[in-house]
Amino acid sequence: MRIADQFSNSLKASNPYERPSFTIGIEEEYMVIDPLTFDLKSHINLELISKGRMILHEHVKPEMHGSMLEIGTGVCRNVKEAHFEVTKIRSLVAHLAKQNGLLIGAASTHPFAKWQDQEIYPDEHYQNVVRDMQMLARSLLIFGMHIHIGIENRETQIQIMNVIRYFLPHILAISTNSPFWMGMDTGLKSYRSKIFERFPRTNLPDYFSSWGEFEGYIDLLMRTGCIDNPKKIWWDVRPHPKFPTLEIRICDLPMRVDETIAIVALCQALAVKLFSLYEKNLTFRTYPRMLLMENKWRAVRYGLDGKLIDFGRQAEFPARDLVRELLEFVDDVVDDLGSRRYIEYIYQILEMGSGADRQLKVWRETGSMERVVEYIHKETITGLITDVSPYLDTTFQEPSKDAIEEKLTSLTPPKDV
Repeated sequence: MRIADQFSNSLKASNPYERPSFTIGIEEEYMVIDPLTFDLKSHINLELISKGRMILHEHVKPEMHGSMLEIGTGVCRNVKEAHFEVTKIRSLVAHLAKQNGLLIGAASTHPFAKWQDQEIYPDEHYQNVVRDMQMLARSLLIFGMHIHIGIENRETQIQIMNVIRYFLPHILAISTNSPFWMGMDTGLKSYRSKIFERFPRTNLPDYFSSWGEFEGYIDLLMRTGCIDNPKKIWWDVRPHPKFPTLEIRICDLPMRVDETIAIVALCQALAVKLFSLYEKNLTFRTYPRMLLMENKWRAVRYGLDGKLIDFGRQAEFPARDLVRELLEFVDDVVDDLGSRRYIEYIYQILEMGSGADRQLKVWRETGSMERVVEYIHKETITGLITDVSPYLDTTFQEPSKDAIEEKLTSLTPPKDV
């Protein structure tokens, strides 16, 4: 089957210089935590999912590991809407977890849980994943955040993807929130990144000269049996196969809602800024993937405390300085987007440190992994709605059939495996 038959037919074949909608969609994956031990706890035999779906419908979903929950917003027109929806959904999930005697946590690895102890959700889909990926799937005990930016034209998606790759290590450095793994200080700020790259077709993508070249790449993989659909491309940024979006997947999951929304606002502003150059036949210089991966490694290892390379100046600079330069680069578009007050929270992150920095601070002060998890939970519920009763009967925007299908098939191996 050709890629044209795999990608949604609803996408516009419009002029690539027509302004995209730049809508926003956000997915977050939460830890489910035992309030006594602060270890992960499976919700499989509890009513967390069934109760969640009564209120949130398909906005809350089980994940492969029974100690993980995924939430997803609807399509948000702007950052203000996205902030309200993430806050509302996270607040309701925290409320439902508490009703079940559980806590939630937002970080990309649990500080001391062991993947070997986790239950796999009893679904044929996830059993197929384990059969296909074996230990790689069972050990994938990581929690991420995906950001969808509405860009309806496929050619425009590719051109913006090419350029935005340069800035993804900067964004990862801001979001780093996974310094621990199975009770150990890994020495990395984003250990999640190293766990996930064990999967095939991950990390930063190569440069593609056009949508046609990308289409040819996917066609080749499908003809040769490497993948059975384009959803098996798990790059740090990709054109989404079903939705009219460019999906940014490089981030760790931040602890606070305000951190999530600040990073989302930055990604949206960056896409808008790059499009404003593209429509004027201008662009930011592109660099080979092998160079960009040097900066990704620095972000993974050191986060905001390290140095990133400015390839234009051919020199390294403190990551915080380059993040400030990035904020200046997008400054002329944020007011039109109405996102200034959200994106400026990144300056606060630069002062207080990323989630990884703050987790490590608690660990060094207490010597207790349990206290680190307790801190993660407290940060996760910071800024949430304390009284969710007005929202218990809220009618959420129902997800599309494509959204549900995407969730069910994104990891499923080919039928002949």
